[in-house]
Amino acid sequence: MSAGARAVGIANIAMDGTVLDTWFPSPELVPIDEPSATHRVSAHELSPKFLKLIGSDHDRLVELVPVRTTIADLNAPPVDAHDVFLRLHLLSHRMVEPLTINLEGALELLVPVVWTNKGPCLADNFETVRMNLRARGLIHVYGIDRLPRMVDYVVPSGVTIAEAERVRLGAYLAEGTSVMREGYVSYNAGSLGPARIEGRVSSAVVVGGGTDLSLSSTLMASRVSEFERRPMRMGRDCRLHPSAGVIGVDLGDRCEIGVGVMLEPETMVFDVESGTQVPASAIAGRSDLRIEHEPFSTSPVVRRRGENGI
Repeated sequence: MSAGARAVGIANIAMDGTVLDTWFPSPELVPIDEPSATHRVSAHELSPKFLKLIGSDHDRLVELVPVRTTIADLNAPPVDAHDVFLRLHLLSHRMVEPLTINLEGALELLVPVVWTNKGPCLADNFETVRMNLRARGLIHVYGIDRLPRMVDYVVPSGVTIAEAERVRLGAYLAEGTSVMREGYVSYNAGSLGPARIEGRVSSAVVVGGGTDLSLSSTLMASRVSEFERRPMRMGRDCRLHPSAGVIGVDLGDRCEIGVGVMLEPETMVFDVESGTQVPASAIAGRSDLRIEHEPFSTSPVVRRRGENGI
């Protein structure tokens, strides 16, 4: 039987039927022998704590609905917004690792939402909603996006996050990971071991434990379509110095990218081992590399770590 998941949650549903979000506090990985689906849960099936959360928020023009979502096969694409939110929760709860479940078409099943301190709101009628909410105090709009902040739904143990807005729901942060003030981690991405992240990690990128991403560094998976990226991996104990970047090139363990070096698959680099210029795609997956600018070369220079005392 394929790996599946199940959870009971609370969905914010706009008056026109648009699903704004679904919060699943206690998701489970379990075998499922029925089709993927989401059903409304009857009040008598809910705990007293859940019952306090359901009802209508007339100011936000939203109904809070209890739902039960089942996913028959996490290797199959998601079928609706509830399904997507459950998969994102599984990732941020560290129940599944990034790039191990199917998120094909996930963002297309979600809509841009106005994320506020009073809860998610539909973008199309937000100025009316803002007027309603003013009676409840100051309104903070955190952003307008398809994905919310992770910490509003999941707070994993053993991590530090300096700016909540810079980690999306669906990020996977291993225990011991620190996301610094300028760091950013998208969904279906993150660290598989303790890491220091002061740079940008796009969706579909995973890094190994011991990795250090310095200020203004970038790890970005190549874009396949508007909402999809090709998976990209960086191994353990790697380091990106300030303003370094790797786009669409896998790297092995213990690699170091020098200040200001930007690598894409077609970027030409000088490989000291072969004595030739090669595209960066030719060194993909190799370990123990140091890549930096050197005075004798107009291209970044690739050396084995340990050469010339490095």
